[in-house]
Amino acid sequence: MKKSNSIIKVAYIVLLLIALAVVSCSKDDPAAPDNPNPPVVVDPPVVTPAFPGSTYADNYTSISSWGSRSQWNLANVHDPSVEKSGEYYYMYQTDASYGNAHEGNGHFFYRRSKDLINWEFMGSSMTQAPAWVKDSLNNKRARMSPALPPIENPNYGYWAPCVRKVGNKFRMYYSIVVTNPIVGTDTNTSWTERAFIGLAETDDLASNNWVDKGMVVCSEPDGVKSYVRNGGNDWDAYFKFNAIDPSFIETSEGDQYLIYGSWHSGIAALKLNPTTGKPDQLKTIDDYGIRIAGRGNVNTNRWQALEGPEIIYNPETQYYYLFLAYDELAVAYNTRVARSKSILGPYVTNTGISITNGAECYPMLTHPYSFKNHTGWVGFAHCAVFQNPDTKKWYYASQARLPEGVPGIAVSNAVMMGHVRGIEWTEDGWPVVEAERYAGVPTTTISDANFIGTWEQITMNYQYKTLQKSVTLYLTADKKVSGDANGTWSYDSSKKILTVNGVKCNVTDAWDWESATRKVTISYTGLTTTGLPVWGKKVN
Repeated sequence: MKKSNSIIKVAYIVLLLIALAVVSCSKDDPAAPDNPNPPVVVDPPVVTPAFPGSTYADNYTSISSWGSRSQWNLANVHDPSVEKSGEYYYMYQTDASYGNAHEGNGHFFYRRSKDLINWEFMGSSMTQAPAWVKDSLNNKRARMSPALPPIENPNYGYWAPCVRKVGNKFRMYYSIVVTNPIVGTDTNTSWTERAFIGLAETDDLASNNWVDKGMVVCSEPDGVKSYVRNGGNDWDAYFKFNAIDPSFIETSEGDQYLIYGSWHSGIAALKLNPTTGKPDQLKTIDDYGIRIAGRGNVNTNRWQALEGPEIIYNPETQYYYLFLAYDELAVAYNTRVARSKSILGPYVTNTGISITNGAECYPMLTHPYSFKNHTGWVGFAHCAVFQNPDTKKWYYASQARLPEGVPGIAVSNAVMMGHVRGIEWTEDGWPVVEAERYAGVPTTTISDANFIGTWEQITMNYQYKTLQKSVTLYLTADKKVSGDANGTWSYDSSKKILTVNGVKCNVTDAWDWESATRKVTISYTGLTTTGLPVWGKKVN
């Protein structure tokens, strides 16, 4: 772009010198009359460079192998956790990749970025499971009644780390799951072994030098259910809280909690000793935490279809926000949020109903969706919510998957792309996720005239495993809405809020990721009165 600007400037100077030479010759010619009007000098055209937004392909299968990892950017991301250290954001994740390309190369992979757009894959942060996992597992098996023999070579899954800066150190709470059946070899007749949440610490994320601190909590049986499983449809887990998906929060009063759990018996809050980062004791089942969220009848149902808790405190609204992943992860995954004035709840919906007592959680923030000219995204949840420490802007990061059966892509639903999106806040203090992925598009002054044109809008009804597809709207200068829906629109430029057919939406400059040639646009995001997300983007 600098080169093209130089060419324009040189051409302009040459033209100006020619013009001056012509004027000089005219003045030297005695037959030419004096011209009292000076020549009009036209400024050279201002060339606005095109915004250099992201162009990497959403279908990354051609570079999915381990040997191509330097090209991954946000390819092969699952269950991310994001923390800033120095000039970099660091993103850590579950062991997952298309075609299992990561296998044999360590665990809890991470990448880094200065701008949240371009990410450098760095490798693993753990080479192998710490020895304490096997030791603790077999010590617990030996104390069971009847005692069970040790498992000599446990099978492990490495899931959903959470990285936070606490004081002068960085903590990683990580989950290692023992996938062997408790007895026998058939998971239809026996529950699988327990999961463990461990803790590692480092002084500097850039060093990748983690010191393991051992177990924090595990999936502990409460004696209510047997470890015998009565077939594949028996979901009454023998343990109470499932020790995976850790999230860490330090309250405004300085108390520290581990928030964890998945499906079985809901989401727990476990108070930690701020010095050790662990609970003071794990002697009785009550020491394993208290339930702060569930789904359905929390007193009798141990299969609650929610997981991946992420919790933040927003000092501007003075609420704790609990983000949850709902439903199965491959297609149906969707993100919900509830809030509370207290870290221990009750966490309530936008209509004031307690999810701590099992109510269905709303607002919904993400859902399987597609704009036109794109396959769309499914499996879109288990988020990290984090803040730029300088601007205080909040962001949402998660994986999203391509739908099942995309033509030309083998096992297309295993394509997992990391998404980073800005978070906006409604006037009544609820987070909403931006319709387009973050691309660093410069902020502009947006006026009524910018909205006139063709739009795509998605109102995301909750439908299990069903893509919510965009419709076409036309916003006209007379403040009318037509196309696939009719009504009116208005814009409050002081608040950057567009009201479309009664739904108030936050407006942002955006990058049109679905366009055949990606380009700058504007988008909006809001909530219906029932807590359903509304996303829109201008296409023409």
